[in-house]
Order: sequence, then structure tokens, then C-alpha cells
Amino acid sequence: MSFWRIVAVCAASIAASAGTASAEDLVIVLKNDTGSVLNSFHTSPVGVEEWEDDVFGDQILSPGESVELTIADGRDVCDYDMRFEFQGDELETTTDTQNLCELGEYTITE
Repeated sequence: MSFWRIVAVCAASIAASAGTASAEDLVIVLKNDTGSVLNSFHTSPVGVEEWEDDVFGDQILSPGESVELTIADGRDVCDYDMRFEFQGDELETTTDTQNLCELGEYTITE
């Protein structure tokens, strides 16, 4: 094989592998800066019609607390809808949409 043909094959191989993204877990820090207990936190990629399972499971997030959360859904997306459900009638359910790949930290406020 000629030198230039080897270079072309290598370049094509590198370009193909660079374009292939692998799914990664999203890690964010969620801070509750409200006066109410956050009972559940749901996420779903933008465009998905149903909410995913509660990320907290059996846990809660009290006022002033922070928690590091991992969203390991195997998807290659960054934009997520988020749903926050609070204890009792103190605060209404709140929703928001963010790019979680770039966010790193999210503070829920009243």
C-alpha cells in the first residue's frame, strides 16, 4: 500500500471514531435552597412524553441540603426536563429544562 493511501485510511478511521459518541452518566449536584422538603426529583430527556423514575428513590432532600446525583440512563443527550415534587402543600410541583451536560450544579429556589 502506498504511503498516501495509508495516511488516507488512517485519517478516515480517526474521523469515524471521533464522530462516534458514547453514552456517559450525567452527574450533577442538586441543592435545595427552598424552605420545603424535596420529596422527589424526576428527569426525562426533552421530547420524551413520560417522566422517568424518581432519582431520589426512598430519599428526600431537606432545605439547605445538597446531593450529588447520577443520571445513568444510557442516553447520548444533554437537554433534560426536570420535575421537583415537594412535601405537603408548601410548594407546588416545579418543572424546568436544562442542559445537564454543561450544568454541573442546579439550585432549586422558591
